[in-house]
Amino acid sequence: MRLYECDHCGQPIHFDNRVCVNCGHRLAFVPERMAMHALEEEEGGVWHLVANPRQQVRLCANEVNDICNWTVSAEGTEQFCPACRHNRLVPDASTEQGLRQWRRISQAQRHLFYSLLKWDLPRTTRNEDPEGGLVFDFLVDEVKEDGTVVAAMTGHDEGVIAIRAAEADDVTRERVRVAMNEPYRTLLGHFRHETGHYIWNKLVRDMDRLQPFRLAFGDEQADYGEALKRNYEEGPPENWQEHFISTYASSHPWEDFAECFAHYVHIVDTLETARAFGMGVDPRGHEELSAEIAFNPYRARDAQQLVDAWIPLSVAINAIHRSMGVPDLYPFILTPTVVAKLEFVHGLVQGKR
Repeated sequence: MRLYECDHCGQPIHFDNRVCVNCGHRLAFVPERMAMHALEEEEGGVWHLVANPRQQVRLCANEVNDICNWTVSAEGTEQFCPACRHNRLVPDASTEQGLRQWRRISQAQRHLFYSLLKWDLPRTTRNEDPEGGLVFDFLVDEVKEDGTVVAAMTGHDEGVIAIRAAEADDVTRERVRVAMNEPYRTLLGHFRHETGHYIWNKLVRDMDRLQPFRLAFGDEQADYGEALKRNYEEGPPENWQEHFISTYASSHPWEDFAECFAHYVHIVDTLETARAFGMGVDPRGHEELSAEIAFNPYRARDAQQLVDAWIPLSVAINAIHRSMGVPDLYPFILTPTVVAKLEFVHGLVQGKR
């Protein structure tokens, strides 16, 4: 994620900011420019960019209740921004819990769509593609009469991505993470993983790339239900770390791809953030752990270039986290086999660009 600055006063600003703390100008992300901009209000809900007064925008309809900080063109009829227009079922904003959950969900969703827009990846709506367009349902848990809670399921089905709204609550999400013995679990991770299934449909299955996919990930025709059942009952195969980025990735080629897609986006976006802050790693006497991010991660030449910068950076950040007594930021190992899978994802993403 880039570091931005206020068009009016030059104050450093961030992707999720709404108001410049220095000059008080309204801030918003303008998708057409892929940047944060300071705005000045005109009439009838129309705003113009301080940097370009001729460009007029409106705030996304989900700006209400401080849910979204993106814009739409003032000349068009679309009320929702390129991220929010994919939503179908959303939390109840009339309740304190629902509003809190929706704000956190929206924040993660906008970070996802930043990457989709940067790469111009498929993101058709249900109106454009009724059978396979991308749509999000943020599902609430079912509470039975006896008080038993039936947790909503996070998953993907032909472009329909369901996210359990309760995972916007830290306590719930951490409880699930511990119960499932996972080293990492975030809302943004859910968005990136489940969108990976949608990307597989669009760029592998629908683009007739099954044979090269199978060379990298295996045969996706293996029974999916049986594979998940075996994973939950027996756990991952022996020495899974040599071939998979996570235990869940080892369950089935579809999950392997979705996990690799999510990690690819994790790595690229975090490297862009590190580059924006001028970060590098140069430990004395350990040249093998040195790294400089002197390239645009979103336009990397290959996955190896990303990995060569990512490993030293993640090792350093993990060490910093340990110094603070908190878990590693990136508790995963990128083996040559995993890097080869990331290279496949890289080819899809960059080829579609």
